[in-house]
Formats: sequence, structure tokens, C-alpha cells
Amino acid sequence: MKVLFDCPLPFMLIHGGAQIQVEQTKAGLESIGVEVEYLRWWDNRQKGDIIHYFGAPSTDFQKLARQKGVPLINTVLLSATCNRSTFRLLTQALVTRMVLGIPFGESVKNQLVWRSYLNSDCIIVGLQAEKRVLELVYGVRDECVKVLPIGCEEPFLNASPSSRAGDYLICVGTISPQKRSLELAELAVDAQTPIVFVGKPYSESTPYWLRFNQFVADNSLIRYIPHLKSRFDLIKLLQNARGFVLYSTFENWCIAADEAAACRLPLLLPDLNWSRERFGPTVQYLKGNNRRKLVCDLRYFYDNCSRISPPAKPISWSEVGRLLRSIYEEVLSTSR
Repeated sequence: MKVLFDCPLPFMLIHGGAQIQVEQTKAGLESIGVEVEYLRWWDNRQKGDIIHYFGAPSTDFQKLARQKGVPLINTVLLSATCNRSTFRLLTQALVTRMVLGIPFGESVKNQLVWRSYLNSDCIIVGLQAEKRVLELVYGVRDECVKVLPIGCEEPFLNASPSSRAGDYLICVGTISPQKRSLELAELAVDAQTPIVFVGKPYSESTPYWLRFNQFVADNSLIRYIPHLKSRFDLIKLLQNARGFVLYSTFENWCIAADEAAACRLPLLLPDLNWSRERFGPTVQYLKGNNRRKLVCDLRYFYDNCSRISPPAKPISWSEVGRLLRSIYEEVLSTSR
């Protein structure tokens, strides 16, 4: 079996979990003997048994793949949508069906990203919450959606447990409004809880980054470390942290939280659909919008990290590769 990976977003322009997912999925497949290449759009001699697209391919892409007899599956991240309430999802579903039901404008409708969902050979998501969005909002059939967990890299899985000896909590992720890094820093100042932020902004000229940077100017209570190139440097920080904290409202899976769990750290996460499905009662939650309560929850977590048990370790990328190979084999068998 030979798989061709394609992704519409150049990693030189944006970093983060999506890049890790693509690269580590490839590594996981290769570790179990599956041949994987990145799709070379300029190479008309390249061959493959299946195309795995990370994102929503255009309907034209889907038609061409079907004409060539090459199954095209895609992985989608429904980070914002999967955390919406049932009422909002039903409202979105109504609008979607109204748009698709318009008896004209096919060329325009084909430009809609989610139109491709209905034509996919197979869609892969990380959570049942995302599968629910595809079925409820976009009308995708149950058998067309596969739920595949995201993995964790071996250095984290093999790391010794955190000593929790440091005086800080740790938050790993892009410094951005989606991750609510600034808002977490503000809560930490009120709670007087030291936090080490590890990551980098998409741009150092945005107002959001400039405001966040004010909090880390003295590098005392709120500390900042740019994105680390070495996983082992990050592991050292995790091994000395008291616990891991995240305040993002734009998430479908948090690789950084899995890495912290692999290092046996307790987690404090936003109370959202993704975190409840992924971790259930094994982690602590930041609930609601009451600022005073959020500050108290953060301080309580900081003071009691030594007594809070970590969640179970995540699975490896090799295991993800084995699960994904089974999906490929199923798609190939039904396409013949």
C-alpha cells in the first residue's frame, strides 16, 4: 500500500498542532511499514493507492480522484464547531440545508468548503463530537465518518514522571486569541500563580501579542519561553512543572495536553465538549465565565497539584498508524 499525503496549508506560514499531526501521522504509518509520500503536484508520474488529504478538498479534486479510481479520504478539524451547543448546531444545520436546497447556483455552492463533506469517500475526525457535527449539521452518513484519536510522540511517552518540584504551571501552545494566552495570563496575575508559557505568536506585530508581551516583560510571575525546537527541552520543563493549564475555547484536541499527561502531570482544562470527551473526570476544569471563580479555581489547582492524579497516558503515533491502516484497507476494499 502506498499513501499520498496532501495538505493545503504551507507550514512555513502557520505552525501548530496541524503540522504535528500531519508529520507524526506519516511517521506512525512508516513505523509499521506503510509507504507514504507527500503528493507532488508537479509530478504526473507519481503513483499511489490512496490519497489522504488533511483538510477539505475541493469538489473538483474529488471528481478527478474518482475518475482516476484513487480513493480520497480526508482528515478535518472542527475545532470551534464541535464545542457548540446543540441549539447552535441545529440552527447551523437549518441554514446549511437551506443553502444546499437552493435550486440554482451550483458553481457557487461547489466553492463551499463543507460541500465536499457530502462527496467524501471517508472523513476522519478525532472526536465523536466532531462526527456529530458532520452528521447533524452537514448530513454526512454515519458509515462515511471514522473517529481516530491523535497520538503522542515516543519521547514524551517514555519520559520519567514529573517531579512537580517547580513553582510554576505550564501552558504550551501558540500565543493567540484562540488559545486565550493573554486571558490566562490575566487570571494568573489575579491568582498570583506563576505560569510558564511556551510557544510563539503567528506574528509579533499583532496587538494581541504586544499586550501579552507586557505581562512577561519582567519574566517573574508570568514567564515566557519561545517555541522550543528540542522535544527534550520541553520534556524537562514539563517534568519540573506543578501542572498543565489551558484556557483555549478553540480546540478539538490538544496535543500539548497529551504530552503533559504522558509526563504524568495533572491537567486544568476549559470545560468544553472536546475536553469532556477526551479526559472525562480525570482532569480539573475551568468552568463558566465568573472571573472570581476562575481565579479561585486556578489558585486551587496550583496549590493542590501534588495531590491531583494525572490522566491516563495517550496512545502512540505507531498505534494511530495501525488504526489508520485498517481504515485505508477498508476504504480500498469497498472501492474495488
